[in-house]
Amino acid sequence: MDHASRKVLEARMREEMAGLREQLGDLEERARTVELDQQAVGRLSRMDSLANQSIAVNALGKAKSRLARLERALFRIEDEDFGLCADCGDPIAPARLLAMPEAVLCVGCAE
Repeated sequence: MDHASRKVLEARMREEMAGLREQLGDLEERARTVELDQQAVGRLSRMDSLANQSIAVNALGKAKSRLARLERALFRIEDEDFGLCADCGDPIAPARLLAMPEAVLCVGCAE
C-alpha cells in the first residue's frame, strides 16, 4: 500500500472514529437503566422502554468495539505489513480496506 493510499485511509478512519465518539454519548444515555414513571401520560410502556434500552446497549457495545478496532488499525497503519492478509499474505483489496479499515484478512480468507 503506497503512502497516498495510507493517508486517504487514515483520514477515513479518523473521520469514522470522530463520528463514533459523537454517537457514544447518545448511546450511553439511551442505554441507562429504565425508570418508568407510572404517573406520566403518553410514556412508552415498560416493555417498550426495556426493548429500546436493550437495543441501545447492543448498539453501544458494537460502537465501542468498532472504535477500538479502528484505533488499533490506526496504530498499525504505518507498519509495512498493513493491508496484507494475516493468513495468506496477499494484499487486502483497497475497496475492502475503505469499507473496513480494521480488516486483517482478505475476502478469501475471511470466508
